[in-house]
Amino acid sequence: MARRPSAQTLAVLELLARDPDTPRHGYELGKELGLKAGTLYPILIRLCERGHLAASWESDPPAGRPPRHLYRLLGTGLRLLDQAREAAPATTSPALGGAL
Repeated sequence: MARRPSAQTLAVLELLARDPDTPRHGYELGKELGLKAGTLYPILIRLCERGHLAASWESDPPAGRPPRHLYRLLGTGLRLLDQAREAAPATTSPALGGAL
């Protein structure tokens, strides 16, 4: 049986699931979730490696700023989130301040 994703991982998936077609960069996700880079980026990397997120480089960054890595939720990520919701529908995520 697969291990249940951590509360932080579920919070990342929940936030990306709000608008799965819109790529988001890590800094923005970290600010919204209140997660530090040392927690957030390993989660994003792991989710990408497992095929739950797509990652790409920003194509047109503003002048004076390097391109950012953008993350977008894939169908497998949505299914992972749905499975976690079914397994524990009444759990809460402190990072999101509400129910999953």
